[in-house]
Amino acid sequence: MPDMIKSPADLKTAPFDARFPNQNQTRHCYQSYLDFYRCQKVRGESYEPCNYFKRVYKSLCPNEWVDKWDTQRAEGTFPGRI
Repeated sequence: MPDMIKSPADLKTAPFDARFPNQNQTRHCYQSYLDFYRCQKVRGESYEPCNYFKRVYKSLCPNEWVDKWDTQRAEGTFPGRI
């Protein structure tokens, strides 16, 4: 099990966000990914509240997208502003 999940009770999906009212959650996924890395950039990697955004994007985003975005960030070609 991933280290964020310590018991079955920890399995949760992303809560409702009024900015993204439609069923298509692509923008919510992408925005949460950006928010997580922006939060870490501003507050530092040890700031615990940033992990909220990580849980949301891990819940909503396909793993292939996250892998691609991580690779792009590492190469300096990520299109988003973090």
